[in-house]
Amino acid sequence: MSTEASETADAAPRRRRLPIAFEAPGFGRLSTAWVFTNLGDSALYLMVAVWVKQFTGSDVAAAFVFVALGLPAILAPFIGMIADRMSRKRLLVANNVAMALIVLSLLLVSGPDQLWLIYTAIFLYSAGGYATAAAQSGIIRGMLRDDQLASGNGVLSTIDNGFRLVSPLIGTALYVVFGAHAVVLLTAVCFAVCAVVLIGLPVRDAAPERAESRGYLRELVAGFEHLVRVVPLRRLTIAIAVAFGATGLLNVIIFPALDAMNADAAAIGWLVPLQGVGALVGGILSATLVTKLGEGRAAALGLVMLALGSMLLPLGSLPIAACGMVVAGFGIPITVVGFSTMRQRLTPDALQGRTAAAANVSLNLPQTVVSIVGAGLLAVADYRLLIWVTVAVVLLGAALAATARTTAATSPDEGLAGDGPTGEAVA
Repeated sequence: MSTEASETADAAPRRRRLPIAFEAPGFGRLSTAWVFTNLGDSALYLMVAVWVKQFTGSDVAAAFVFVALGLPAILAPFIGMIADRMSRKRLLVANNVAMALIVLSLLLVSGPDQLWLIYTAIFLYSAGGYATAAAQSGIIRGMLRDDQLASGNGVLSTIDNGFRLVSPLIGTALYVVFGAHAVVLLTAVCFAVCAVVLIGLPVRDAAPERAESRGYLRELVAGFEHLVRVVPLRRLTIAIAVAFGATGLLNVIIFPALDAMNADAAAIGWLVPLQGVGALVGGILSATLVTKLGEGRAAALGLVMLALGSMLLPLGSLPIAACGMVVAGFGIPITVVGFSTMRQRLTPDALQGRTAAAANVSLNLPQTVVSIVGAGLLAVADYRLLIWVTVAVVLLGAALAATARTTAATSPDEGLAGDGPTGEAVA
């Protein structure tokens, strides 16, 4: 944390009615836009998986909805470069308009013969999510001081995970009563409203300042290079990539696990909201935990909770599995907020988009690969074995995350050097 940020934090009142991030001009508007984004997002992707399951009766076909969500990770470096070379505000507005149109294309689906259209729309929809993440990372870093970052990320994570509590219920109700097209329309309207809200975001509309180009390929992978060269970021990225990668197995076992519990596939519509209950609490506490424990240790704590929650899933009881979803949900936002705060704090403005994109690739691509492999393993391995493998790997990631520690003196410029104070900051 910089000296200026520390002095500001010390002068601030100890009790606030709102998190400290709301002191920053524009953060309230950004949070409002995030509400609409997550209202539609959480309602849609689970509904689509259930939709495909009921179309085809195939667990594998439903699992490939999650694969389509993960595959756009291969485009993330290009998307990150765009976010670092144009107005991030304009990119966010245009991206939300495009996502609304992409979602509306699902209105053309009427049966299993159009599975290709569902997978294509979900692929493009997920790519739009990477654009949002890349642009928003730079906006948040420019909007908030160091001492406000954990608070801001905690608020956005709380909104994200809190809507996992209500959106699937809304989506399920619309799906059961009015059909899938009603959920599609809700999601499209949410993205359209989000675009309108973001138009008035009080941030500079110019593209980030660019350093002298080192060649297209080097610029394309600059985000990955930054994650590797800054030692604490490297350790935390590897730790979470390993842990979240293993959870790709959980994506593909959910339907066979429900079958083993004699539960309908639509039960996912209330199990995920239970995860949202834990995530809501975890999101609310995440800023405090990151501030007190440090980013690496907080992320490690979150991964331990994720592992503990996953341990309850193979016991064959729906109530116990529901408790596991709550516990796992509690850990996820703590891990994400710890990682996001460290990444934003140790990354220069001109690299925010590419580093955010590189982080998304590093964390999501392993999960996608594991989901693909796991879909094949379902034919030869018991789903309980896959869960226990997930637990072991997540705990391994937690142990590594606990070693990713920085000092207040660590700065983005020092991190780019890959040695000196950054290297010495790790315990």
